[in-house]
Formats: sequence, structure tokens, C-alpha cells
Amino acid sequence: MNSPIRSAEDYIASLRGRKLRVFLFGELVEEPVDHPLIRPSINAVSETFELAARNPELGTAVSPYTGERINRFLHVAGSAQDLILQNKMQRRLGQLTGTCFQRCVGMDAINALHSVTFDIDAAHGTGYHGRFIAFVTEMQRAGFVIGGAMTDAKGDRSKAPHEQADPDVFVHVSRRTDEGIWLRGAKAHQTGCINSHWLLVMPTMRLGPGDEDYAIVGAVPVDAPGITYIYGRQSCDTRSMEGGDIDPGNRKFGGQEAMIIFDDVFVPRERVFMDREIEFAATLVERFTGYHRRSYVCKSGVGDVLIGAAATIADFNGVEKVSHVRDKLVEMTHLNETIYATGIAASYQAVPMKSGVWLCDDMLANVCKHHVTRFPYEISRLAQDLAGGLMVTQPSEQDLRHAEIGPLMRKYLQGRADIPVEDRLRILRLIENMTLGRNAVGYLTESLHGAGSPQAQRIQILRQMQLDFKKELAKTLAGIESGDGVAAEFVDYMGVSGCFRHLPAFASDRRHAGHSPAPGGAARRGAVHHLLFGDVAGALYLADQVRAAGTLRGALATECLGLCGNRRAHAGRGPVVRCRPPAAQSVFHRLRGHAL
Repeated sequence: MNSPIRSAEDYIASLRGRKLRVFLFGELVEEPVDHPLIRPSINAVSETFELAARNPELGTAVSPYTGERINRFLHVAGSAQDLILQNKMQRRLGQLTGTCFQRCVGMDAINALHSVTFDIDAAHGTGYHGRFIAFVTEMQRAGFVIGGAMTDAKGDRSKAPHEQADPDVFVHVSRRTDEGIWLRGAKAHQTGCINSHWLLVMPTMRLGPGDEDYAIVGAVPVDAPGITYIYGRQSCDTRSMEGGDIDPGNRKFGGQEAMIIFDDVFVPRERVFMDREIEFAATLVERFTGYHRRSYVCKSGVGDVLIGAAATIADFNGVEKVSHVRDKLVEMTHLNETIYATGIAASYQAVPMKSGVWLCDDMLANVCKHHVTRFPYEISRLAQDLAGGLMVTQPSEQDLRHAEIGPLMRKYLQGRADIPVEDRLRILRLIENMTLGRNAVGYLTESLHGAGSPQAQRIQILRQMQLDFKKELAKTLAGIESGDGVAAEFVDYMGVSGCFRHLPAFASDRRHAGHSPAPGGAARRGAVHHLLFGDVAGALYLADQVRAAGTLRGALATECLGLCGNRRAHAGRGPVVRCRPPAAQSVFHRLRGHAL
């Protein structure tokens, strides 16, 4: 490709003639761009370019590497505001497409790998971070779409990757030379992979000794030799091949998932960003899922469409002012805004990593995603309630167009006299599409299992809910002496001063109210964040910045103790944490050495 991709037209043209091995319905697809079942998913990705052109403040950012405006999906977040704008962009694209627009995995992988490659280099003296920045810079200049490839086929879930009867159920290195590595295996149901230009192949889970060949991260072009794609089916997907534009519900936009088969695919050394560093696999997965779980604010944009469809069918049926109808719409809106609120709050409370990228609040990101595993289902149920049974029983578009039975349909399916029957049927098909049909894949099932099934979020919430600290708060107010003094030392638990520090307008409001932001709050929160992700070096770095922050030293020291589990209040019953106790103790002792 000679010229950079900047427009939707450029993007669609860039997908042609790649000679991908894509199988659908047991046949090799000659040109995916022109296939009627595949094209709606391409249109959804195209909308990310359209938005960037229409609203550059939302859809683009200035790259620190090229100095030019680039699509925001390729941008490395350099502030909490960058993460907030990602969320606003995601919601807007959900509103515009009513489906998955397929670029969030690549965006979140870029941001996660920025800090992880930096940390691997610090620990092992490797050169991954420089390679990765060069790769990102190249992608930004070309305007490429990056997809992620993380979820392995997994085989027997009770066994580690190296214990599997078939080693290929997890993607692994089959051969190494000085020039590069070769990959074998499969990645399952990968979003938008065929519509991308490059894939970032990553491990899917925590790895241990014996799994070294599975601890691999590499960038691979989508059309690399040895890759085969098997296209995933979606409910009602063949309606897009029937002709007509009513029965598909959303004829223009759709999602995409496919299985990717790697048959000894070569990755040159300069495209390898992790190789055998098993201790960083969990770090990568957790940072990626932190970003990706708050990226599910996109579902609030899709929810906006579904709420609008439910309100429209109530209007078309003449019941828009009935109290229980309004109450259902209020409930749908309440649930939808709760998803958005927790996601954007996770971005708002982001902290800086040593590499320069900002990482969202992991607790709130997991709360956001846990909402997403539930709330779209209830929103969909209420939409179906308001739609009525005709949503799933109405005759076909061909029957509506039929010379004899078409007039009968128009006679008996009339709602309000001033609303055309066809409009009523169209909005019912859209609700069907979003709650049962093709786009229910992205709005419902993918909301349940994408970025980790519900239990994955509950585990992360368990690790960070700090029950011992909360018990100390309760004991203090109840007048119960515990002797630990945790509540007295634990300052700024919710990271408020960190928010003030990094959002100047908000800080200004506080100063006018007679308050001063507590110095070092963001660094304290950042140090604990690094600890939670097992990054001892990052935590120590930020701990040095906290030393002069008065009571905040005690707050961080106390948090470190909580993570260590070396106080009576935490002994044997504290939260499970992702860092080893010595990691937290190192930061604690460094702080305490200056605080005493």
C-alpha cells in the first residue's frame, strides 16, 4: 500500500485483492469485500473512518510519534482525557452502527502492550519496547486497522497449555531462528480479524513453567502465508443474502467473528514483542482486560439505539404516553447510563505508567464489564416486552411485496393510522435484529463472554475490594478498638486528589471552595495500581515521588501492608492480590524508611 488510509473509501479499497483464505459455508470466499454476508461488518469498521472525518476532535488524536492527526483507535493514551475520549467515541459509534465496530480490541492491545513491553525490557534487558513503538508508528502513518488475536481454543480447561494432548489448541512457537519465529495453533471467534490489516497475537491466560513457547506476542499481517480464516455464523445472518432491506433489521451494519488457523506462520524478530517471558503473560492479560472491560461502554451506544427503537414502536402503536411504557423506558435508560457511568469513571480515574501510557482504574473497569454481562439482557427483555409478539412472528418482506397478500398484511398489521405499516415492520425487525438476530451476538452474548466471562470480573473485584479496610472504617465509627489503626492512616481511598491533580478545571473548583488538592495523590494511587499489576519497579518509582507527601506516605504504606497481608487484620483472610507479598513489602519499607 502506497498511500495512507484516511477515509472510508480508502479503507474499503485497501481490503480488496488480498487473496485471503476465508471459508464460509464450506467454500473459499473469492472476495470478502463483495460478499453480502460479510459486507455489513466491513461497513461498521468504515464508520470509524467516517466519524474521524466528520468529528476529528472525537475520532482522531495527534500522535506523539508522527506529530500528525491519526485515527483515535491507533492512539496511545497519554492522559486520562485520552481514555475518556476513547469512551465517548465508542458510545457514539455504537449509536451510529447499532453493532460492534470491531476496532476496540486492537486499540486496547496497543495501550496494554505499551507498558508491558517497557516493563519486560526493564526486567530482562530486552528490546521489545523500541520495536513496539516502531510498529505502532508505522501503523499510525499507514492508517491501518489493527485486530487482536487473544482467545485460544483452549482444549481441556483443567490443563495448562503445555499439558494439552494437542499442543495446537493454544497458539505457540513451533520453530525459532535468528530471523524470527513460526506460530502454530488457532485463535477462536476473533472480532473483526478479516476486516483488519494486522493482527496482534497475544497469550490468553496466566502462564507458568513449561508454557514458555506459549508466552508469545507478535504482529502478523492478516494476509500472511499460512493463515486460514473460518467465518463464524450469526443468528439470522443469511437474511442479508435474501435481497430486500426490511427483514435483516439492520441491513447496513453488522459484526464479525472468525476462527484464525496459524499453520507455521512466520513472524520476523522486529515484530516480536514477547518471547518466553511467562511471568508477564498475566500482566498483559490483566492490563488488556482492564482497558477492554471499560471499552464496553460501546454497549451503551448500542443501548441508545435499542431504547430509541422501543420508544418508537410504542409511539407507532399509540401507547407512548401510557405510564408503564414510560416506566420501562426509564428503567432501560437507567441501566444503560449505569454501564456508561462506570466505564467512563474507570477512564477518569486512570493513572500513568512508567512507559508514559495511562492505565484505567481496574476496579471500575471490572464493575463496568460486570454490568454489561447483565444489563443488556434486561434492556433487551424490556424492548421485546414493548415490541410485542409480532417482532418474531411477522411475515417476510417478500410477502409484504406480494400482489395478493401484501394488501392483506397492510390492512391487518396497521397500527396508528398515520404510520405506514412498512415503518412499523422495519422497527420491529430492528428490535429483533438487536435482541435475537445478527447483532444480538455483539450486544448480548459477546457482552456476556467478551473480555472474560462474568466470573473473571468477580475474581478481579474480589482481589481489590479491600474488605479489611472497610471493616476498620466500620469498627472506628462503631467505637470498636482494633489496634491496627488502618482507618486512621488510609487517606484518599477513592483517589480523589489524583483526580484533582489531573483535571485542572475540577481542581480549580475545589480551590475556590477553600480546599487544596492533596499533593502526591495520583502518585500514591499509581504506586498501588502498579503493585496490583505486579509491577514492582513501577511502584518503587512512584513511591519515591510520594515520600514528601506527608500523610499520603502513611496511606500508601498502609495499602502496601494490606497487599502484603502481613498485619493481623489481613492475616489469612485478606483479599487475593496479583503481586507477591515481597513486592508490596519492598515499597512499604522504602516509604517507611523515610516516614519514620
